[in-house]
Amino acid sequence: MKHSLGRYLYGVAAIASGICTLVWHDVSTLGSVPHREILVYVVAAVEILGGVAVAWPRTPRAGAVALGALYFIFAMLGVPLIIAHPLVYNGFGNFFEQFSFVAGAMILYACSGPLAPARTARLAQIGYYSFGICVVSFALEQLFYLSATASLVPKWIPPGQMFWAIATTTAFALAAIALLTGFMARLAARLTTAMIVGFGLLVWLPALFAGPHSYPNWSESVETLGIAATAWIVADFLGHRRSADVKT
Repeated sequence: MKHSLGRYLYGVAAIASGICTLVWHDVSTLGSVPHREILVYVVAAVEILGGVAVAWPRTPRAGAVALGALYFIFAMLGVPLIIAHPLVYNGFGNFFEQFSFVAGAMILYACSGPLAPARTARLAQIGYYSFGICVVSFALEQLFYLSATASLVPKWIPPGQMFWAIATTTAFALAAIALLTGFMARLAARLTTAMIVGFGLLVWLPALFAGPHSYPNWSESVETLGIAATAWIVADFLGHRRSADVKT
């Protein structure tokens, strides 16, 4: 995965997130933690430097460690909300969105340098299946908030907003099954990447043009970019594994 395009996109997404944090001086995932003002700068620095490290050919593993640790902390900060409101899926959705970045970081770390073969395979598999579970959550989140999902679909796309909300929810569910069972997993990862990129181009890019000074628009756009990058990393990993199997 030395020249994985997903790796570069993952780095770009992290850098963009760090820049947004500096510009708007806001990290919603931090909540009301102590010393929040200082932590905002720390988070921005880790994201920007971690993103640069991931994209730089000699330091992807260091970047993966920094970003993976940061996104793991973000995911865990959402656990109290899940405990407080276990019947509201939004908390679970936020957790798995952050944890999908952790999954990508694990795969990047495992595949970006020499490790014992058994350890490499184990860590990469953990990251891979973690992402598969996150895709299950993406499907559930859209299902539970189907009307809100439909409202994001541009009205000019036929045959209708609810059609595409249901179609993409079904696509996430099928992709999750494929990833977790291994049946047509590489195709599922590629199609998931393409679908999420489509979300970015059709939903969030127009939103940025309509509201270029809106932090939520930028935050959602960058998060979509990051999830697409992680799906791309998974697709690249499956391709790399398949090539290795063919050679052996």
